[in-house]
Amino acid sequence: MPRFAANLTMMYTEHAFLDRFAAAAKDGFKAVEFLFPYDFAAAEIKARLDEHGLTQALFNAPPGDWAAGERGTASLPGREEEFARALDKALEYTAVLGNKTLHVMAGLITPEQSRERHRAVYVKNLELAANAAHTLDITVVIEPINTRDIPGFFLNRQDDAQAICEEIGAPNLKVQFDCYHCQIVEGDLSVKLRRDMKRPHAGIGHIQIAGVPQRHEPDMGELNYPYLFDLIDSLGYDGWIGCEYRPKAATSDGLGWIKPYLQRA
Repeated sequence: MPRFAANLTMMYTEHAFLDRFAAAAKDGFKAVEFLFPYDFAAAEIKARLDEHGLTQALFNAPPGDWAAGERGTASLPGREEEFARALDKALEYTAVLGNKTLHVMAGLITPEQSRERHRAVYVKNLELAANAAHTLDITVVIEPINTRDIPGFFLNRQDDAQAICEEIGAPNLKVQFDCYHCQIVEGDLSVKLRRDMKRPHAGIGHIQIAGVPQRHEPDMGELNYPYLFDLIDSLGYDGWIGCEYRPKAATSDGLGWIKPYLQRA
């Protein structure tokens, strides 16, 4: 049965960030994820998780200068030392918050830059990340993202992400399968889920959902999520499914789609 994590970066934005944990728990969520925790002390977030009986499912490693438009440093030549420091900081937070999955963003590439050079840096940095996380029992995930939302993002396709993971061959390096991004770039989600769920030396380490094309609730748009949830169950996925969408109105008012799953749980 699907297990859902509320994404507190996109959901419950009618509340201050630290108050979103209580709001998610009140609505029946048992887990949360978010983009970045670094504006708050790890102990402060952990206290909110414990107070409301929530599991931390996922967050992202520091992405560089987000306010200036950066979207990760893992593939950026010349930023290797910064990436290593960011990884250390992220792993310090995982040790406190207890999540076993960490997303590392690839970063941006311009048309005149060498894709081969970016890929070589990306592979080297992911090897470093997987090795460092392995001793802490952490799975590192990489996410293909569509270039409509993030123009110039380095990693866009599921097969490219799986190939990188297979090349590195680390058991704790997997792909973050975001149904929203995959539908925009490639479509054919059910075939890709079947193909990739249990690949050796790769596979799917985390799943996220949103309605397509507007990134609202998953009961809006062109994807048949009840079918996909049943398929994901049948494939043996037992991780969290992150609800990384922007509610069309107040978050709680748009949760009719999830109530049958929460009631069954």
